[in-house]
Amino acid sequence: MSRKQQLLKQHRRNKRIALLVGLLLLVAVGVLVAWWLPLLLAVVLWAAHEAWFADHLFYSPKDDYEYAFPEGSECAGLRLEAGRLLLDTPLVGDETLIVGVELKSSWLGRFLDPAVEVLGLDAPDRQVFERGVAGRRYLNLTGMGEALSGGKLRLRGRFCRIKGQPTLWLFRQPDYRHQSVMVIAPHADDAELAAFSLYSQADESWIVTLTAGEIEADHYQQMGMPKADAARLKGRLRAWDSVTVPRWAGVPEAQCVQLGYFCMQLPAMQAAPDQPQASREAQLDDTRLFRQFNALALPGDVDGAPTWKNLIADLRALLLKARPQVIVLPTPLLDPHPDHICAHAAILEALQGLEWQPGTLLGYANHLHDNDRWPMGDSGAGVALPPRFDATHELVPCSLPLTLNQQQDKAMALGMMHDLQPRAPFKRRVRRWLQQLLAGRSPSPYGENEFFRKAVRRHELLWVLKQD
Repeated sequence: MSRKQQLLKQHRRNKRIALLVGLLLLVAVGVLVAWWLPLLLAVVLWAAHEAWFADHLFYSPKDDYEYAFPEGSECAGLRLEAGRLLLDTPLVGDETLIVGVELKSSWLGRFLDPAVEVLGLDAPDRQVFERGVAGRRYLNLTGMGEALSGGKLRLRGRFCRIKGQPTLWLFRQPDYRHQSVMVIAPHADDAELAAFSLYSQADESWIVTLTAGEIEADHYQQMGMPKADAARLKGRLRAWDSVTVPRWAGVPEAQCVQLGYFCMQLPAMQAAPDQPQASREAQLDDTRLFRQFNALALPGDVDGAPTWKNLIADLRALLLKARPQVIVLPTPLLDPHPDHICAHAAILEALQGLEWQPGTLLGYANHLHDNDRWPMGDSGAGVALPPRFDATHELVPCSLPLTLNQQQDKAMALGMMHDLQPRAPFKRRVRRWLQQLLAGRSPSPYGENEFFRKAVRRHELLWVLKQD
């Protein structure tokens, strides 16, 4: 069981205990006061839970985030005076800029999302944190270097205050937008969520999707299809999405590849490299149905066997053909999804002993262990660093700013993905309505799915895992 599954199991157990205690108290109120009062209180408590306490947050908002950055990345001379950020040394380029601050929530910040507003820009930014925050957090000021150097930036706490003086870290990297890039996506839409802006601007881009993402096809079963047929249709649609949506960003058809392995079966494939692992729901043990849109022939096409051995052979063939300077892939340091962890491992194994090696590996996290809402805040806002409580490994952030037009193009790409189009379950829609009404949370203007809020932002946040 993954750490995230363990945390979720513990969270649900605590919820059941709290529900039982609350039920007993309501029964006591009904017996001692009035029969109708527990019904009214139950509705009020349920609405309060959905509005303020339904986030999956598996740590205390009072915990300090803990990051270890490389020696020499801290930049002295930043100070906060009367709300204005002042820097003694001017900045010289498009650096990734991270500012550490100590935050303390107000009492309102326990019910309304605390945020740090960044003013003095053409379009103000607002980076949101956990309700009740009280500890160290990291703002992302990438793309704001000119305003920072000119003393134009102001910070203002919203339902929180900034304590003490901030700390600046500066990370200089090559402009990966002027290199050849290969994005490894465990599922259709992972490439767009993590790196649409990067791959849409790169000198050359390849998008390689490992699985068809065919499981959990309830939306198609509601059309009257048997479970296996619905899974096959969903897989074919997502396979189509994976090779066609990147065309919106100018990626040639021949450089969009769907490998057609089966969703949530990569760990089993890795555990027994020569043993085929059939789809959990589609009644398929041949990957070729989901490869039909590929323009390239691959080693795994010979027998269509869903094995780890075939996956590694496919990746090696693609790496030798594309020879990307930059590979973008999930990082297990932050992303706990089993398929994402295996995608990372597959690339490292495929590169072992290969005659050609990339100069850079960039990691991404589309999921987190302990905060399902990150990046917090609204569409279009900046992406602050995610919660992290282990400073064992040094991490090097690489943040790419997006213009409004780039954000809109990214939103349209996500909107083409069939998996992000169905309506949310009724309970989730009610929860969001209550959060909008009582907690001041705004819906995304681009779509109902949560990923439109999470991914269409002022920044794309990646992590340098290897740099020659």
